[in-house]
Amino acid sequence: MNEWREQLKHHVNTLEKLEKFIHVSPQEREAIQAHKNTRWGTTPYFAALMDKDDPECPIRKQVIPSMLELQNEFGMEGYLVWKENRDTQEKRPDSIARQYRDRVAFTVTQTCGIYCRHCFRREMTIDKVLKLRLDVDEGLQWLSEHPEVRDVLITGGDPLLLSDDEIEYLIRRIREIPHIQMIRFGTRLPIVLPQRITPSLIKRLAGYHKVPIWINTQCNHPKELTELTARAVYDLATCGINVGNQAVLLKGINDTVEVFRELHQKLLGIRIRPYYVFYCEAAPGIDHFRTPLEKGAELIRDALRGHTTGLAQPLYVVATNIGKIPIVASDSIVDKNDQRYLLRNHDGRFTELPVIS
Repeated sequence: MNEWREQLKHHVNTLEKLEKFIHVSPQEREAIQAHKNTRWGTTPYFAALMDKDDPECPIRKQVIPSMLELQNEFGMEGYLVWKENRDTQEKRPDSIARQYRDRVAFTVTQTCGIYCRHCFRREMTIDKVLKLRLDVDEGLQWLSEHPEVRDVLITGGDPLLLSDDEIEYLIRRIREIPHIQMIRFGTRLPIVLPQRITPSLIKRLAGYHKVPIWINTQCNHPKELTELTARAVYDLATCGINVGNQAVLLKGINDTVEVFRELHQKLLGIRIRPYYVFYCEAAPGIDHFRTPLEKGAELIRDALRGHTTGLAQPLYVVATNIGKIPIVASDSIVDKNDQRYLLRNHDGRFTELPVIS
């Protein structure tokens, strides 16, 4: 029951702790020292999945800082404020982010089980340059006053790092709001800390309810899927919680046909339904993870379509300040030149993205 807390207690977030799991390369050592004022790290469980001798290990690259993060040609300063529409006339608490009329993201913590180097919220969670006041009760009050909102995504940080009592309180209070029809949790813990899916947590999540709970996790490489994750997902499924996956397309990690296909087939094999593949967002310091925009659609075409069941085929999207834009329809990319794409969303609004060669 307390194993997940022990994992957090021994978070692998220093060079000395990391050296117990891998042979740290000179480049990794330099980057860790250069990023001493930022958050990084993961659980001992997830660190143990790293290849000890290969700096190109897909798990190492998601966890360990890189000197490439100091380069920022395409990343947008103030990205999270832009992406989550925080600089608008609408009065919202810091905990509420909004791109749609009927659904919002409810940020309840800045703490993570893994501080992903590609995180689009890195200005808040990793670099700590964006200071937000995450008052849960303030957010609940705002939700109760906005009857147009029918769907709440509870996010962070990682919301499943809250205590069982805090999670139960959140769920109960949201279900008491008459216009809320759906609760979603965004969490990487089934992947990086499956020990968190305890009988006590299952008890708080289980049961038939008119306001159902859905969970979406993030797995980016087949190496991340273990028997412990499979068991955690099964336990969630048996209590009525469906689990989907929101992968991020990452250069050098999952952008080959072979890895992309194995990832999505293996996800289905442990009851995780592929939901989205996200284009790597325009947050600062993650240029080295970003592929050309068209790459995700090409991978779905070449790795999945006709090669595996339709259940394994996610929707490829780019997340923007005007919502998610699927990169499948011919009318999504309106124009392209050497510098930028012009994209159109579901209701005819436009936004731009830089071209990555």
